[in-house]
Amino acid sequence: MTRQATPDDADELVLLRAVLLRTMDRGDWNDDWRAPARKTLVSRLGAAEPTLAAFVVERPEGGGLAACAVGTIEERLGHPHNPDGRVGYVFNVATHPDMRRRGYSRACVEALLRWYRDRGIHSVHLMASPDGEPLYTSLGFTRASDPAMRARL
Repeated sequence: MTRQATPDDADELVLLRAVLLRTMDRGDWNDDWRAPARKTLVSRLGAAEPTLAAFVVERPEGGGLAACAVGTIEERLGHPHNPDGRVGYVFNVATHPDMRRRGYSRACVEALLRWYRDRGIHSVHLMASPDGEPLYTSLGFTRASDPAMRARL
């Protein structure tokens, strides 16, 4: 059902990202992000040793992707609980509205988690929406105690 995305899937992955981002739209929508996002996907999905992966489910009737989960491997400084410092970060878990409640997002995230395990990644982070939290909890994710902060530069 799931497969690893290739650079040829970049356009569809951008469309699914738009589906996700629209759910968080604050009224300042623009499409300036689409071309750079596509370029990043083509480059990173096609890398010889990729640190970005996407897993997808195609629409049963054809005609594009139904769902995806995208993630990266980040290299941070090690610490006692993660000596090599490598961390997985899941983002862009999205399903077309007409394809929801079929287990597609779960299948994509499970495939992404296997990809991390195969690469020796032991810590995976994500930010969950209220709608997505039950899925992630069922896959073993828990709320972190450390407060996240963000600055726009």
